[in-house]
Amino acid sequence: MSFAELGLSEKVQQAVQAAGYTTPTPIQAQAIPHVLARRDVLGVAQTGTGKTAAFTLPMLTLLEQGRARARMPRTLILEPTRELAAQVVENFERYGSNHKLNVALLIGGVSFADQDLKITRGVDVLIATPGRLLDHFERGKLLLTGVELLVIDEADRMLDMGFIPDIERIVKLVPFTRQTLFFSATMPPEIQRLADDFLHNPVRIEVARPASTASTITQRLVATGSEGHQKRKTLRKLIRAAEELNNGIIFCNRKRDVAQLQKSLSNHGFNVAALHGDMDQRARMAALDAFRSGEVPLLVASDVAARGLDIPAVSHVFNFDVPHHAEDYVHRIGRTGRAGRSGAAFTLVGRGDEKSLAAIETLIGQPIAWADGDLASLPEGEADEPGERRSRGGRGRREEGRREENRREEGRRDEGRRDDTRRRRARSPRPEEAPPRRNGEAPRAVDAPRLQDERPVGRRNTRSRDDDAMPDAEIGMGAHVPAFLLRPVVLKKRKESE
Repeated sequence: MSFAELGLSEKVQQAVQAAGYTTPTPIQAQAIPHVLARRDVLGVAQTGTGKTAAFTLPMLTLLEQGRARARMPRTLILEPTRELAAQVVENFERYGSNHKLNVALLIGGVSFADQDLKITRGVDVLIATPGRLLDHFERGKLLLTGVELLVIDEADRMLDMGFIPDIERIVKLVPFTRQTLFFSATMPPEIQRLADDFLHNPVRIEVARPASTASTITQRLVATGSEGHQKRKTLRKLIRAAEELNNGIIFCNRKRDVAQLQKSLSNHGFNVAALHGDMDQRARMAALDAFRSGEVPLLVASDVAARGLDIPAVSHVFNFDVPHHAEDYVHRIGRTGRAGRSGAAFTLVGRGDEKSLAAIETLIGQPIAWADGDLASLPEGEADEPGERRSRGGRGRREEGRREENRREEGRRDEGRRDDTRRRRARSPRPEEAPPRRNGEAPRAVDAPRLQDERPVGRRNTRSRDDDAMPDAEIGMGAHVPAFLLRPVVLKKRKESE
């Protein structure tokens, strides 16, 4: 089957041919005719199968008729991340080269004023992340009553990122008569429920078993120690020994580990960039562009790069951490082996990762082979390689020894200060309450103060008897009373004549 048989317009077919594509993928061949027929579509396909073009190409054909009005976009595409949204814009620029359509991108990290200016001029295609879209709507800069076609892309990722409440709110703002396209790589029960709520008599297209991995990817497990320095050492060996390594993406579970691993690899001579959600938009796009162009062969990333990014020539994927959610494993290794190419995926597994690994193998329906022995062959303790302690940023044994000694010394100082306080209080006198005076009677001198331990009989002692365990907190001047307050006050007698 060719693109000419799908019912696309002549302009779109010319753009597809200019891009070098002649045969549609299964998801494209099945979805495009239904989209052109104005049917709701529920598309389920593994990552890297061309889902973006499956809704981009028919949308271009449908948008050839009509005109956009100010602040009222004709179509709306929702994406979970900025990178995916920017990638959809690139698809419209590539395949819409023969069209004069206005495309706007609403994502975080970009000026509101520039985005408002584009919306005011009228937008045929609005591509946005949910949060920034609602920001514009609440400012009164955007109306969604003119949306004719709504696309919810990477729905399972929307669920993972907590965007579902925003999606439900946006769906209520668009017209009920809209056409809805719903695409997802996996179909957990929560996503199925949303599809039932958002879609009207949809056509379900499932070109691959949900959560399946491409057969072109060679998957291997690598046993390693659980400590960070041990995993970094194993990763470096893997990268150096990898065959036909053109470029690779290294995935971490936490954003702080991304920055730490990128710095460590750079210190060991690797040309590597970092990508995670806490970076500003300019730095994220710069890192992604450098990786795509081949300027930087290695990219350390969080799961922000695991979904939908179209980098077709990735040869290797390294999972520095076993993903907490089994579905994330499918998306991560789906960055390689795309468009029929072969790829390799290596996952570092340490003690404590057995449960997550079992969930992954259950999800994909097959066991993953070990590269060089499983966890049983792993020694109990792994010694650092020479120079590793110095390269761990102050975490070597010498630094740990110094820190422990400093903590002990500080503890000894604190204990000494507490002992001094207890001795000082024991020596300090405490004045006894002066007896009450009768009318006209001069105040009498207060008896010599008792020592702290000589408490009067019958007075209730509310203080802790275990003074060595916890010294009392000082209030005011504490137990010390200045000497001038202890002097007797003597009043002069009045003269008889007075």
